[in-house]
Amino acid sequence: MGDRMTQDLHQFKMKPSMSRKGNCYDNAPIESFWGSLKNELVHHCRYATRADAAASIKEYIEIFYNRQRRHSRLGNLAPAVPLWGCK
Repeated sequence: MGDRMTQDLHQFKMKPSMSRKGNCYDNAPIESFWGSLKNELVHHCRYATRADAAASIKEYIEIFYNRQRRHSRLGNLAPAVPLWGCK
């Protein structure tokens, strides 16, 4: 981590979140999400304002990504699909 980054973290009383050297898996899920968001929405839109972008991204996450989009980790089911027989 660079000196400037360390200074900024200290100034704002923040704690860095980093894994061991060589461990690339701690950040993989969020990187995958950002990739999906950009490829499925953001790169296809031009927003007039930040508020428009925020509303569009919120809708993508709350309506599509969390409820309808199929996820390979869920056996290509959408998160909202009930797993019958589970309590």
